[in-house]
Amino acid sequence: MIKFLLWCILLVLCWPLALAALVLYPLVWLLLLPFRVVGIAVGGALELVAAIIFLPVRMLKAI
Repeated sequence: MIKFLLWCILLVLCWPLALAALVLYPLVWLLLLPFRVVGIAVGGALELVAAIIFLPVRMLKAI
């Protein structure tokens, strides 16, 4: 909701820039999508490594 209100203010102050932002936002989102997927994959790999490292500790706590 805040993004929409900021866009409305930008539309009132400088409508060409607001329209350019409206057109370019999906393109920027598409360009950044692979980086988001890589971030999810790296995060999952790091969680897997942490789980493997902490597995002996969790097993000792269970005993």
